[in-house]
Amino acid sequence: MEDKERDFVTQDETGELPPMDEVEGRVEAEMKRIEGSARESVGQGIQDEQVEREGRKLREEGERELDEEK
Repeated sequence: MEDKERDFVTQDETGELPPMDEVEGRVEAEMKRIEGSARESVGQGIQDEQVEREGRKLREEGERELDEEK
């Protein structure tokens, strides 16, 4: 039995992301969310509004990316 190239459809042709790439995006978004939350807490602890704002912004960005990945 011969495999013919035309019998196969690749992920490139379908526009599908490989499972590894799908997981990578979610992991990066989750790490942003965690890092942002930590920075926000540190900013509150040292009473530095700029650090707190940056942390909040990073956390919210991570949450948006996680929502997009779902």
